[in-house]
Amino acid sequence: MVKPLNNREQIIKSALEMVADPEIPTISIVDLGIVTKIESPQEKVANIQLTPTFSGCPALRVMEQLVHDKLIEIGYTEISVVTSFETQWNTNMISDKGREALLKHGLAPPVKHDGYFELDVLSDTPCPLCGSRNTTMKSPFGPTLCRSLHYCNNCSNAFEGFKPVS
Repeated sequence: MVKPLNNREQIIKSALEMVADPEIPTISIVDLGIVTKIESPQEKVANIQLTPTFSGCPALRVMEQLVHDKLIEIGYTEISVVTSFETQWNTNMISDKGREALLKHGLAPPVKHDGYFELDVLSDTPCPLCGSRNTTMKSPFGPTLCRSLHYCNNCSNAFEGFKPVS
């Protein structure tokens, strides 16, 4: 069960909703689901846990610094930002607002899943530009580990899909 946030922790969460993912600037790190723990046991003290989408995420240190900087900006002086794999990230952790932000960025959001899916789920990725399902997966390997490459046969645009991860 997730511990409810106290008032200080809710303020921190609201501030972190303004921190954009460095690779996908239309989505916040909160809506991406990588902020997995927020604690503020006393005034001006913040303990944040991040869980990366992939262990080799190249933006991880940048995100840690962005979180630290945002907390300083809102008045916190004792700050701990740690990366942990205590909670395994999966694409179901992306909020509905985050899925909309992925679309706004031109990325097809991942399908929600129950922990199991076949690779062919990538073949049924709707175009984020026109919504058509008349698409073809060109490669399961995109510019980053979390994306695949697709082509829309309706609007003739190439696009990337955010891969589901369980």
